[in-house]
Amino acid sequence: MPSFPLFERFGVELEYMIVDARTLRVRPWADRLIRHAGGTVEDGVTRGPLAWSNELALHLIELKTGQPATRLEGLDRAFQAEVRHINDLLARDGARLLPTAMHPWMDPHRESRLWPHECGEIYRAFDRIFDCRGHGWTNLQSTHLNLPFADDSEFERLHTAIRLLLPLLPALAASSPFIEGRPAPNLDQRLAEYRRNCARIPSVSGQVVPESIPSPAAYRRRILEQIYRDLAPHDPEGVLHHEWANARGAIARFDRGTIEIRVLDIQECPAADLAILQAIVAVLRLLTDHSLSPAAAQRRASTDDLADLLRRATRIGARARVSQPAILRAFSADPARRWNVRDLWRHLLTLAGTQGAPWRPWIDRILEQGTLAERILRATGPRPSRSRLRAVYRQLADRLAAGDAWEAPGSDL
Repeated sequence: MPSFPLFERFGVELEYMIVDARTLRVRPWADRLIRHAGGTVEDGVTRGPLAWSNELALHLIELKTGQPATRLEGLDRAFQAEVRHINDLLARDGARLLPTAMHPWMDPHRESRLWPHECGEIYRAFDRIFDCRGHGWTNLQSTHLNLPFADDSEFERLHTAIRLLLPLLPALAASSPFIEGRPAPNLDQRLAEYRRNCARIPSVSGQVVPESIPSPAAYRRRILEQIYRDLAPHDPEGVLHHEWANARGAIARFDRGTIEIRVLDIQECPAADLAILQAIVAVLRLLTDHSLSPAAAQRRASTDDLADLLRRATRIGARARVSQPAILRAFSADPARRWNVRDLWRHLLTLAGTQGAPWRPWIDRILEQGTLAERILRATGPRPSRSRLRAVYRQLADRLAAGDAWEAPGSDL
């Protein structure tokens, strides 16, 4: 695959769950959907610039750019058209797509079905080693962003910038406030579950925030080779001896010449997801060209401090305090002031000159009204009945079908 310079191409993946249209219970029908669309379970479906496929859970369908896109603008319309087409196909079987990053009452130990087709040996290996019946394996839907690098220097600049920004992302993207029918302890419960997925072999996910790495060679030596060594006693055939076995929140995909960001919960519709991605790219541009701070200052933020901030933002979102001077200086934020993540996002978006961007109203709505997780909680109340949960999530499914923002009661935090 050719290597592209920074921000010249974009790869986007959006994951949705297939559910019963009436009850909203998960339906393990991704292979049936792909066949309905005229595709094959081996190759998925390709329709113009986008493709459909499955990963691991049989109730999950992934929509993605078939080839790297030259721009993010306008991609939301292409994804929305595919959502509508998929919903039309699923309606034949009384099913539909449901957004948000976790099903609010799914029991994965009872309802999980793993993809049994192509790549099945990979999923069986993961299941054998880590037990994929948990929420962090089969009850999670996320948005992935792949960003390219052309050489070792661009890799270091991009990787450094992404690891610095990663802890701020749940403050925009958290959408998983329920687990097994109860309010979760975290606004981004998907990310909390994801963090525990590979606890049996800690090197696989590290602290989710990746370590500071100066080059691709160092990355392979310090991260990938350690993962492979630790997996080897459990995977003697080497089925998982690939860079995608790395479960950090951003991983190097040297086969693609990209770094893939994986910590984002999926939103109520593609326009919201693409707005978040464009906000991320706007700030990463500033970081990679060192407009905010020099490379040395960005590297000075420790993995421990960044991981701690990520955990707190996972729990309470934009209200999480940012007090570590090294992190604040890297973002050109005055350490003498009191900052939370919401303030920091507003500061960064102002420095990036994004006022007036067509996607900016989506981000302003999140910063003013709260993440989708907070808006869901506001709509359900603290102890919702199953019927209330179902009513709220049916509204979310309707917004996904229509491609509109979902408005919860109230607006001020």
